Amino acid sequence: MSTLQLIGGGFATVLTPTGIFLMLVGVAVGIVFGALPGLSATMAIALFLPVTYAMTSSNAMTLLMALFIGAISGGLISAILLHIPGTPSSVATCFDGHPMVRKGQAAKALGVGVVFSFLGTIFSTVLLMFIAPQIARVAINFGNYEFFSIAIFSLTMIATLSSGNMVKGVMAGVIGFMFSTVGTDAIEGTARFTFGLTSLKGGFDMLAVMVGLFAVGEIIAAAETSRHSDEVVTQPSMKGIRGFGFTMKEFCSQGLNAVRSALIGMGIGILPGIGGGTSNMMAYTVAKNSDKHAKELGPLGTGRIDGVVASETANNATIGGAMVPLLTLGIPGDTTTAMLLGALTLHGLTPGPLLFQNQADIVYGIFAAMLIASVIMLFMEFFGLRVFVKLLSIPKYILLPCVFVLCVIGAYALKNNMSQVIACLIFGALGFAFKKLEIPSTPFILGFILGPLAEINYRRGMIKTKGSFMPFLTSPISAVFLAIAVIVLLLYITKPLRGKRKAAD
Repeated sequence: MSTLQLIGGGFATVLTPTGIFLMLVGVAVGIVFGALPGLSATMAIALFLPVTYAMTSSNAMTLLMALFIGAISGGLISAILLHIPGTPSSVATCFDGHPMVRKGQAAKALGVGVVFSFLGTIFSTVLLMFIAPQIARVAINFGNYEFFSIAIFSLTMIATLSSGNMVKGVMAGVIGFMFSTVGTDAIEGTARFTFGLTSLKGGFDMLAVMVGLFAVGEIIAAAETSRHSDEVVTQPSMKGIRGFGFTMKEFCSQGLNAVRSALIGMGIGILPGIGGGTSNMMAYTVAKNSDKHAKELGPLGTGRIDGVVASETANNATIGGAMVPLLTLGIPGDTTTAMLLGALTLHGLTPGPLLFQNQADIVYGIFAAMLIASVIMLFMEFFGLRVFVKLLSIPKYILLPCVFVLCVIGAYALKNNMSQVIACLIFGALGFAFKKLEIPSTPFILGFILGPLAEINYRRGMIKTKGSFMPFLTSPISAVFLAIAVIVLLLYITKPLRGKRKAAD
């Protein structure tokens, strides 16, 4: 059968009354899980996995994919309105989304986020349908050397995300890396920096770190000034706002940014173990470095749609990318796709090349469900814009305690014990300290996410080579990423010198 025939069969499998109902429920629940701080796509899928036991394979995967897509997109709501990333995939959305809210452009920020979330998912899913097997053949060649080099290359982004103060940026990145080493050593199995506490053997959960750093840190900062101000976040007027709140000219101006970010998200999604937490940061960094209108419109981070477009397009494009190694190789890229791998196995489906031959209807049904769920997500979030914006009219003394309670509940739900709640509060204090000392939190996040990836693959690579670093340099893919990392650092270090020369000329 041709690819188009398989796609048609996939839509026929999903477009049933039961399938449509499951997608509506899945997307709605997913958006709620993505928007509430401390909850996540992984948690949504974990809670609904038992519900799928009595379902057919097709209906089960339809529901789970709808939850996945709804949750990843839903993270933009709290990221933009409250400056709290609903999921790790929406961290970079905070950087320009919330400043737009402060400018009275909440509806536009939400509209941009919703539309480009939709486009990112559609882009990656369509590519996934046609090129998944071919991409998998390339991705399977990535080993320890290549993953180490990719992590090092990504860590060089710390230099460009340090807001003019490289010392503070590097310090934040190092602190993030330090916190990521707490817990059980992944190679030797020994406890590191746990100080004898059993609760620290599992390390710090990503969601606890994100919620603490952004949500609790923001709440502490707001509490500090509450006695001096009766500030109420004013609700921006929705009058005169048509559609999604932005013009066709603004939409067209983001074409290159969106395509570039979608490719970054898709590419990072294909690589196991990296995921949307990195892709949105990477796309945002590339957008910031490629920005040609910083002098005219202000740099990214001051409330421009470019930053929202880059982050939301990339993190949703990662969904399609992450499905490539999952379906073709049986390799999950992150905890969410690991849950989906468990769901596939539970329903008697073995991921791999034979899955495309033996259960093509299920595979292309998953692709169809992703496309239809994306459309449902677009309409649900469009009609919810006015409801979301009304959150801004709630006084801070009511809103922030409610958010804090949700943060605590979300942190507790991660492992059903108080250790993650305590961790959340610790990172909240750290986030507040960063804000007071004007230390950027973005490099901390990069260090926390990518530090372990670099460390584990470096150590495994060195074990393979019995202590020789040469294979890291002789592997073509590894060498290319290391060379790019060196070039990026040199360009950043020499930037002030080049600026002085231009000024002198």
